[in-house]
Amino acid sequence: MNPAARQAILRFGGALLVALGILHLAVTPIIARFVTMGATPAARQTLLPPMLLNHVVVGILLLPLGAIAFYAAAPAAHGERWALFAARVVAVSVALLPVMLFALMGGAYFGAVPFLVATIIVCLACVVLLAAAFAPGRR
Repeated sequence: MNPAARQAILRFGGALLVALGILHLAVTPIIARFVTMGATPAARQTLLPPMLLNHVVVGILLLPLGAIAFYAAAPAAHGERWALFAARVVAVSVALLPVMLFALMGGAYFGAVPFLVATIIVCLACVVLLAAAFAPGRR
């Protein structure tokens, strides 16, 4: 893969992860409302704190993960070992997300538009990051 293409793809994948982090944080209050409206007070007290914690933590962690991919894009494209390592760690981490989503959640949740959009973004980021991080470079 030529350096310009690798850099562009890694930056695109990093931007997708940042967008996914923002989306994740943006839908957190919406999901909190769903839990509040659909659960008994006792169930709310049990369900809401871990759901909020999960959404905030994941949303926040996606932001630096995307930023690292974006930041490492140019040096990775030129074969710098630290940047290739960073890009590959990010790519493999992101590749595990759709696998775990499908394995743990099944297809029942894909009717919710935000969930579907987030899944499409993470799958797209997964494919492009893996392609750019592990494609052979020019010698």
